[in-house]
Amino acid sequence: GGLGDVLGGLPPAMAANGHRVMTISPRYDQYKDAWDTEVTVELKVGDKTETVRFFHCYKRGVDRVFVDHPLFLGKVWGKTASKVYGPVAGVDFKDNQLRFSLLCQAALKAPRVLNLNSSKYFSGPYGEEVVFIANDWHTALLPCYLKAIYKPKGIYYTAKVAFCIHNTAYQGRFAFADFALLNLPDDFKSPFDFIDGYDKPVKGRKINWMKAGILESDKVLTVSPYYAEELVSAVEKGVELDNIIRQTGIFGIVNGMDVQEWNPLTDKYTTVKYDASTVADAKLLLKEALQAEVGLPVDKDIPVIGCIGRLEE
Repeated sequence: GGLGDVLGGLPPAMAANGHRVMTISPRYDQYKDAWDTEVTVELKVGDKTETVRFFHCYKRGVDRVFVDHPLFLGKVWGKTASKVYGPVAGVDFKDNQLRFSLLCQAALKAPRVLNLNSSKYFSGPYGEEVVFIANDWHTALLPCYLKAIYKPKGIYYTAKVAFCIHNTAYQGRFAFADFALLNLPDDFKSPFDFIDGYDKPVKGRKINWMKAGILESDKVLTVSPYYAEELVSAVEKGVELDNIIRQTGIFGIVNGMDVQEWNPLTDKYTTVKYDASTVADAKLLLKEALQAEVGLPVDKDIPVIGCIGRLEE
């Protein structure tokens, strides 16, 4: 959804401004252009030690890095009909906390262990002088591991974390007993501690990943100035995190758009291409083609309104 658009379009825009940019995502599929770096790291996840490998491709100035582990690949590859977060809508995979703990820990390793030389401007590992941008609840453990594991050893001493909220309705609420799975010191219990009136996944006291991500990061961001206002305007708008967000402050930056991908002159999905000078004629033709394709009356004078969004309670 929106997060996918941002991760597709924002990093090349940042690279074009001269930054060295890496994105780190789970390897959910056999991405044909991402190659095995053969770099592996061992991570403690729950009560086990897991080995992850890093895959990599370089596109539009960005190092695209994928964390390879059966927890990710096995969920999608031929087994669950490409469901990334749960077997059916509204149900989480039982191991989601372990999967995203793995992602957060791998993301902290990648800048130090990957010796990437694709760019003509930059070479070698990224090192420690970095800013991490953690997106949504799945990456909320990153600032916690940074503070618990790395900073006490003097590693990533100047690194900062910006936590970006794309949708505050999904917060990563789990049973309070599950805090033990995360391998964090007890003094992190407080940022995770959360009580709500819902019975899902358990009644009463819970941990809340997004709450911890907000409190432990250096800067909290969201996808528009208006959404930033909305999140602190009422309990239901901030989905019970309005107080926490008010406490840290939040900065809204409008989601941009990838002008290469959304260029109507080169759009592979449309039969008629256009620019600012031909838009008036071309859009009428495209509208008629759409009307015909979906079985509506074909008439250039009837307005067609499209909405991209989720149907959700």
